[in-house]
Amino acid sequence: MTCITLLCLQGVGGARSLKEARWRRRGSDWRWLRRNVSHRSALYPILFLHRNLHIAQRAPNNPLTGAGGAGIALAEALQTRLPWLEGVWLWVTFLGDPKNLFLLYFPAAYYASRRVGVAVLWTSLVSEWLNLVFKWFLFGDRPFWWVHESGYYSQAPAQVHQFSSSCETGPGSPSGHCMITGAALWPVMTALSSQVATRTHSRWVRAVPSLAYCTFLLAIGLSRIFLLAHFPHQVLAGLVTGVALGWLMAPRVPMERELSFYGLTALALMLGASLIYWTLVTLGLDLSWSIDLASKWCERPEWVHIDSRPFASLSRDSGAALGLGIALHSPCYVQIRRARLGGGQKAACLALALGLLAVLSWLGHPPQASLFYIFNFLQYTLWPCLVLALVPWLVLTLSPQAPPAHSS
Repeated sequence: MTCITLLCLQGVGGARSLKEARWRRRGSDWRWLRRNVSHRSALYPILFLHRNLHIAQRAPNNPLTGAGGAGIALAEALQTRLPWLEGVWLWVTFLGDPKNLFLLYFPAAYYASRRVGVAVLWTSLVSEWLNLVFKWFLFGDRPFWWVHESGYYSQAPAQVHQFSSSCETGPGSPSGHCMITGAALWPVMTALSSQVATRTHSRWVRAVPSLAYCTFLLAIGLSRIFLLAHFPHQVLAGLVTGVALGWLMAPRVPMERELSFYGLTALALMLGASLIYWTLVTLGLDLSWSIDLASKWCERPEWVHIDSRPFASLSRDSGAALGLGIALHSPCYVQIRRARLGGGQKAACLALALGLLAVLSWLGHPPQASLFYIFNFLQYTLWPCLVLALVPWLVLTLSPQAPPAHSS
């Protein structure tokens, strides 16, 4: 009945009536929640915050709408006044993609330092899971659809356009690129700072890793604004949360735990997110709203990628957690865990791992969502096993053995 009413309003009253009908439907949904959820329930304050944040970001004449307009103005300035930086922003947002933390940064860090590599992987999967849950509760429109849904274009037409990286399907707050990358690269920054501190006494040289870390995160944030993927306040929230998570999690990385720990972690990530999702859906909250808006307002349908959906990151995180445990307890890893790789062997490991990654990418993925999630889970379960165990074992096995020293 509600859908029929909305269609009728759209036909006779235009966009303004459609918006008003949406506000009335949200109000009726909230009244249903109030009748069915007790004020003493632990879910009540969560639902109250959830409802008010969502309405505050979409209702007319509210402070966040002003922040949205400022964000669109900043994106317009970046696109029109600095058009020669378009390639730079696209490259920076690619480097800040959370998928690359698993596929590129993790093997590179691991072959430089085993502890740092495991820290990058562990921090990535935990912070990405938390980012998923935060987005479900905080909602957050993305600029590329907000300019249409809010009526901003009709009031102040902006000279902005989308890119192939703009049309992500998850909610926008906080920025996953900033939050997950900021958390995962914190162990790399601290390790480099420690190495530099042991080799120089110059205060300026010691500050280079920290400055590079901050500059990279700032560039990622600007690139996300440029692409109409996030508002400035969403970028700021991601940066602050990511740095805080990196600082908290870096000393608490599980290096040598039993296999059941990693298996239970993967299960907890999967079941925990599923429980939160279905609880909110059962209470009447539509968590697929962002997918619908992204599909509606993206300029090209091929820019809407299935791997940007929320459950794609969940399958990646749980698969990586399970794969980490399997790799650390595999026979190949047991054989090479005490070995020290030389510089050439480390380079060979990284080259072989990237070659295997190219093969996995060449295989593609199934178009159906359910099959894609299963394939994604298996792929990210296999990846830590290749990086931690199989690739170093192959390199050490094929490397020429040094001749034994003769006793005098």
